Amino acid sequence: MKSILDLVRENIKSLKPYSSARDEYKDVAINDMIFLDANENPFENGVNRYPDPQQITVKKALANIKNVNEKNILLGNGSDEVLDLLFRAFCEPNKDNIITLPPTYGMYSVLASLNAIEDRKVLLSTDFQPQIPQILAAVDDNSKILFVCSPNNPSGNSFSEEAIETLLKKFQGLVVIDEAYIDFSKQESWLKKLNEYPNLVITQTLSKAYGMAGIRLGICYASEEIIRILNNIKPPYNINELTQQKALERLQDRVGVAQEIEAILSERNQLAIALKDISFVEKIYESDANFILIKVDDATKRYNELIAKGIVIRNRTTQPLCENTLRLTVGTKEENEKLMKVLSLISKS
Repeated sequence: MKSILDLVRENIKSLKPYSSARDEYKDVAINDMIFLDANENPFENGVNRYPDPQQITVKKALANIKNVNEKNILLGNGSDEVLDLLFRAFCEPNKDNIITLPPTYGMYSVLASLNAIEDRKVLLSTDFQPQIPQILAAVDDNSKILFVCSPNNPSGNSFSEEAIETLLKKFQGLVVIDEAYIDFSKQESWLKKLNEYPNLVITQTLSKAYGMAGIRLGICYASEEIIRILNNIKPPYNINELTQQKALERLQDRVGVAQEIEAILSERNQLAIALKDISFVEKIYESDANFILIKVDDATKRYNELIAKGIVIRNRTTQPLCENTLRLTVGTKEENEKLMKVLSLISKS
């Protein structure tokens, strides 16, 4: 494949990154340092100082959990910031293009439009797997990023390892594997292959399995070269102090997180079984995520009926290959029981 630098926009190659006060200061292990460098309010209240611009403590915790080097990690204000940084670093507006595989996460297309980048959509197969020949046929010299969401949203399935490996070898740009739901999957993370493929970028999040959607922390794993490029263009203090504190606290509770994942998987299995008894449910798609996609007789009708009963789900019927489908997030045992009770009542009406 092309070298990573060949993929980077020319203005990004020559960019001199902003150097914040805390980037310039290097800890020399002197106790009781007096910080008069960043024009902060000196009166301590827990958040009067700027946060660590490189989030070292959080990265160390992640590196330990994921068995990767800290230099292979970049943190973003949600995964959406990470994705936007990739666009801005590697895609030339009004010239380059990306490849997406609908039905998939909608922000790839939104960010493409925002950055004036063509989005070349190549539909998944009817069983929601990448169609390799069609993908490669859509590629040209200006194809910079291929977005692969696995487990996929909204279908819930994982893509075959063979298909992804083929794309990593044959696509000449970055292959971004969005692993927002990987903690619920039977498949292993592609982090195990990070050192094998220089064009591999993996995004994960604390919003799903870690239950921290409210703090907005996205994670990017990639080669040191790619991480360096992204660090050059990220906002200097993109992860605030409170987010860093809450993230570290949650990352240290590995037992608690594991128990919640186990509970969600158990509830997912129970929900999939119970849905078989609902008369208007025509198909239940296998899921590797914390949600289940179902095909029904009339998605809009059933969506509105559930809304009227105080239950909010996602109507995915407008998405390619998803006609008359609903996406159900796995809730608590009590929430799932209420969902099934309401579905049963609707089914008998």
